[in-house]
Amino acid sequence: GAAMMLAELAMEAGLPKGVLNIVHGTHDVVNNICDDEAIKAVSFVGSNTAGMHIYSRASASGKRVQCNMGAKNHAIILPDADRDATLNALIAAGFGAAGQRCMALSTAVFVGGSEPWEDELVKRASSLVVNTGTANDADLGPVISRQAKDRICKLVQSGADSGARLVLDGREIVVPQFEDGNFIGPTVLADVKGDMKCYQVFLECLLCISFNIIFKKSTHFFLPKIELDDHLPCYI
Repeated sequence: GAAMMLAELAMEAGLPKGVLNIVHGTHDVVNNICDDEAIKAVSFVGSNTAGMHIYSRASASGKRVQCNMGAKNHAIILPDADRDATLNALIAAGFGAAGQRCMALSTAVFVGGSEPWEDELVKRASSLVVNTGTANDADLGPVISRQAKDRICKLVQSGADSGARLVLDGREIVVPQFEDGNFIGPTVLADVKGDMKCYQVFLECLLCISFNIIFKKSTHFFLPKIELDDHLPCYI
């Protein structure tokens, strides 16, 4: 929808016909773009599976190709961060466009632990209005399909089953007059670990990871050990 609006504005501004083209479609359209000799370069943002296919097929045709795949954006929150500004940023980045955008913030890493932030985070997330995308008061619209909703629900449940705390569950939200809509309310999982399926894939909810810094004394200086969780230790 946004792409079509941009194209219409470009036409109104006087851009000649044929300079900008919006083409909708799935596999066949993608393969035609990869194979067409008139197209010299391809840029893609999306899943790993689609990106690897596009990269191999388009490059085999001699095209220049760039593929940005499997986004899993993180924010690191330090204990002295401005609380109001940080919470507002987490809510906007985590739940804008129902989390279905490549720059969505899916993971918040809290240095010192997420618990001091959780009550206010849940309060602000719960205040977001879930409604149809055409409603003026909507903060979150529906996700793109029934399959997408089912996938999100299953991944959230897998996180809870693996030991994450479900501090806000938006899976059962119902929008009046649209009871069969593909809506997912704001959802927050805490105590997420690196080996959980919900962390390893793109997921349209906010995952909270606790992050502790331990200072280990060495011969010449203090070496801080960073511990995301039991599975992701590292040193700086």
